[in-house]
Amino acid sequence: MDIRKRRYALVIDSRKCINCKACVVACKAENGVPTGNFRNWINADRQGEYPKLRIDFTPEQCHHCEHPSCVRVCPTGASWQRKDGIVLVYEDDCIGCRYCMLACPYDARYFHEESGTVHKCTLCNHRVDKGEVPACVETCPSKVRVFGDLEDPAGRLHELLATRRHIVKEPQTGNGPQLYYLL
Repeated sequence: MDIRKRRYALVIDSRKCINCKACVVACKAENGVPTGNFRNWINADRQGEYPKLRIDFTPEQCHHCEHPSCVRVCPTGASWQRKDGIVLVYEDDCIGCRYCMLACPYDARYFHEESGTVHKCTLCNHRVDKGEVPACVETCPSKVRVFGDLEDPAGRLHELLATRRHIVKEPQTGNGPQLYYLL
């Protein structure tokens, strides 16, 4: 049994994103996300003027923060964080107050009307627990997303963060996002 500490994160190389939305479709199919709701999405940023127009595509989702504000504000403990960093919601404990939605600086949660509870990206924890990668990572044809353990010095994630310049989108909340964007 491997008892070493794990800390899961994603590295995103948005320069590779072709806006095919395979990650969005895979997430919806894997997790039964209802029509009109999303656990991940692609932002399109248009720059310049015709004929010198450029569009940058940036995948987004829950940042599975080190110090998640969504967890801090949940009055029932329904929003919680596993020891490996994955932030989840206990649906049975969620009262639908949506405080976590307001606290999330990434707008990465949605209210599921049918269940009356809040939902979000789980990094496909059911897959991760079996040694698999999240569906969005597996399905991306251009390998935009790299999933791994920040505590594994031999892993691809560690290599990318050590050798490539990167940023985190931290809106001065102290959350410590664990989604890294390569520059």
